[in-house]
Amino acid sequence: MTPPPRLAVLLSGSGRTLANLLTVIERRELDAAIPLVIASRECRGADIAREHHITTLVIPGTIPADRLVALAHEHAIDLVVLAGYLKLLPIPPALDRRVVNIHPALLPAFGGPGMHGTKVHAAVAAAARRGDITHTGCTVHLCDSTYDTGPIILQHSCPVFPDDTPEQIAARVLELEMQTYPEALRLLISGNAPTDPPE
Repeated sequence: MTPPPRLAVLLSGSGRTLANLLTVIERRELDAAIPLVIASRECRGADIAREHHITTLVIPGTIPADRLVALAHEHAIDLVVLAGYLKLLPIPPALDRRVVNIHPALLPAFGGPGMHGTKVHAAVAAAARRGDITHTGCTVHLCDSTYDTGPIILQHSCPVFPDDTPEQIAARVLELEMQTYPEALRLLISGNAPTDPPE
């Protein structure tokens, strides 16, 4: 029997995405294992990893590319999964097309440096109040060495209303993320993800 693909999860905060992935794996809805978690700081996400007896490293600042490659090799990692990781991760050639991220908006809108978490949802709320947009959502994409670019694997959308608060939008988008990330990882693992750049 082929062992399940091995994921390294990188995070910086609450660990909600990690907890969701662990639940989906436990339910056998995602054929994968998470042997390694890397946190950019001590946070709830690191605690969740330790509670699940996952090797957990706290590496402040930007991870040097050679260290990331060495860790991926040491732990036999197939995919690096960014889960609320707030540092720009330089993608070394050895991990090209093997690093995946989820963004809480429909890229390319509301992406780029500094656009994460509440800042994204506040910008979406302002655009909805102006009547510029009626939908938001989330995007799973392969990473390159800039913020929020790289081939898109999957997007799902939800409505946004002119009187929405950033918190209401965040709650709606988080629900989408919990479904979308596992679905996108299933596509990647099965080789069915539409990740080729356009001609």
